[in-house]
Amino acid sequence: MVDVFDEVEEQLRAERYRELAIKALPWVAGVLGAALIIALGVWGWQSYTTKATNKASETYAQALEAYQAGRNDEADRLFGEVAKSPSKAYKSLALQQLGGAKLAANKPQEAVKLFDEAAEAAPNPILGDAARLKAVFVLLDTAPLKDIQTRLDPLLKEGRPYRAQAREAQAFAKMMAGDLAGARGDFVVISLMPDASEGARARANAAKSLIDSGSAKAVPAAVKAAIALPPPTPLAPGAAVPGLVPSGSQQQAPTAQ
Repeated sequence: MVDVFDEVEEQLRAERYRELAIKALPWVAGVLGAALIIALGVWGWQSYTTKATNKASETYAQALEAYQAGRNDEADRLFGEVAKSPSKAYKSLALQQLGGAKLAANKPQEAVKLFDEAAEAAPNPILGDAARLKAVFVLLDTAPLKDIQTRLDPLLKEGRPYRAQAREAQAFAKMMAGDLAGARGDFVVISLMPDASEGARARANAAKSLIDSGSAKAVPAAVKAAIALPPPTPLAPGAAVPGLVPSGSQQQAPTAQ
């Protein structure tokens, strides 16, 4: 008799489990479907980014080749294509190249804008801080020291990849602003920094000597005067430089009729 009750109870329990399983089936199916969608989405995104990175790499290499061959317009067009890529690294590099082109064309404000965009797009401090430093060096002789310092403060923090270069930029910015004592202090730090290059330490020692001799006071004025000078007027072939006495052969040359 006990066996009969046990068998009935087992059947009832099995029936309850089956009903629970049937009720839970839609939820389980939904969870599995969502997991599948997520997995497919991740795979698709990875595939997309891989293809985009490969394409950006190829286009970037073509742009460099065009630039080295002197085909600057083609290079700028190709760099512009890479700058629209979802690959953050190549986008940052391309924007920096375009910034360099603007700087070469004597368009510093446009160059700074592109360097700032490159820093924003960069996936890591290696690329981002490089772009930020380029912007600082473009602004070094025109922007107020306060603005330069705001840009440099994050780059001077412990662990940033270009701390020594940022310290050097800060020193030169202070020198340009007439803060020779502050600049000298920075140059002393650079000369003692273990991660500073030999060139940076040499420049720091030379700058200290310049400051100690009193000659550094003329540096800001000289730089600003040089920036304010108009571009030189191109001369025709064979023409004498204005203000210079022509040589004897030039004095004896017949005058064109």
